[in-house]
Amino acid sequence: MSKILKVRNVNDYSRYLGCADQHPLVSVIDYDEVSPIRHSLNNYSVYGLFLRDDADVDLDYGCGKYDYNKGTLLCVAPGQIGGKEDNGERVAITGWALLFHPDLLHGFPLEKRIKEYSFFDYRVNEALHMIDEEHDILVSLMRQMREELDKNSDELQNAILVGYIELTLNFCQRFYNRQFVTRKVENSDILVRFDRLLREYFEDKLQLTLGLPTVQYCADKLCMSPNYFGDVIKKTTGDTASGHIRQFVIQLAKNGLAAGETVSQVSGRLGFEYPQHFSRMFKKQEGVTPSEYVGKMRL
Repeated sequence: MSKILKVRNVNDYSRYLGCADQHPLVSVIDYDEVSPIRHSLNNYSVYGLFLRDDADVDLDYGCGKYDYNKGTLLCVAPGQIGGKEDNGERVAITGWALLFHPDLLHGFPLEKRIKEYSFFDYRVNEALHMIDEEHDILVSLMRQMREELDKNSDELQNAILVGYIELTLNFCQRFYNRQFVTRKVENSDILVRFDRLLREYFEDKLQLTLGLPTVQYCADKLCMSPNYFGDVIKKTTGDTASGHIRQFVIQLAKNGLAAGETVSQVSGRLGFEYPQHFSRMFKKQEGVTPSEYVGKMRL
């Protein structure tokens, strides 16, 4: 039976490490001050950003494992499980942690906008590896939040803390965008594998039993989280992963129509339940119905 630490609020984790409570909804931890610590496998009901500078620590996240590099940022959201089960050993770690409860965001624009930061749903092996400058920016923001938490609370403190958190998340987004740009070769390889996966899907006639391929299916087969996979495809092609699948399907449809298949035959072969569903997707993508497309070809 796994020993899981339920992090229902930010201070559940702080107290586990031996830190004093700083705020009911926000905690900033400098691991240097509490190290060495015991491992913990955590079930989060809060958001967490973990900036880890120590190398050679294997952590579990969902079903996967990850070998840390120095200067790695992991982001978790409520409902996720991460960390490493307590085995009794104490380990020396360095870095920072920021935890904040969703309740902190009530009434602030960030409450709705936080869903746009897709990196909260990345798997651990999709974590951010930072250059020194990026690392220093995040450490500086952690220190500023820590200083704010050390002050006496007033009516503006939560607004200031939310401002710092939003700034931190925006920097993280910038760093992730940079990571996608600097990994162009790796990303283009993912695109090649994506196209091969789609080809094999239809060659193996999986569409007849599973229907059209989904982003979730493709991400799973390529060993990526749907969010990370979607971000890679968007940055590489300018289109969404679902849009790329639709384009692939429409190209297969055009090939079939050009070869003399009827609309109904193409629809059935590609795994559409009803021909009208196929026609609707075709028209949305191409601006004409399949029948109109065939008519234009014959002109």
